[in-house]
Amino acid sequence: MSVLDDYLVHPGLSLLDKTRIQAQVLVPLLQALRAELGKERADAIVRPALRDWSKQVFAAVGNGVEGSPRRKWAAMHTALADITEPEVTVEMRRHDEDALEFDVTACRFAAFFRALGEPDLGALLICENDFDIAAAGAGEVGLTRDQTIMQGAPSCTFRYKFASR
Repeated sequence: MSVLDDYLVHPGLSLLDKTRIQAQVLVPLLQALRAELGKERADAIVRPALRDWSKQVFAAVGNGVEGSPRRKWAAMHTALADITEPEVTVEMRRHDEDALEFDVTACRFAAFFRALGEPDLGALLICENDFDIAAAGAGEVGLTRDQTIMQGAPSCTFRYKFASR
């Protein structure tokens, strides 16, 4: 049982498979909106809608985890790491009481969305979730990420900083 089971919809479903199902619906919808409204206007509607959805989902997941904000973040981050591990290659840079720093050097999510020609949608559905999970840390956990594979960089740079205990 994982804290992310509700988010995944079914515990037997991989995050990549869930993402593929979402894309089967969202890509044609986004393309239709772009054809009707233009890319800029359609993206201006879809982007905040998907961001709001993600923030609500992960805030609700965090609210269901007992303990401090850092404990909430740790439970969600660990669960996400467990379900993304088969889809990414990670190089650990630092892991101590003050920080967790790693780079993702290969990402099947990015490959999937880049093949669809929709890396911006992939960033919304996958990459931005990390910030929503970090928000559960409520000031005890901060995340900076200067680049992502989804947006064309050679790696994703995750830099978590932890507040002093």
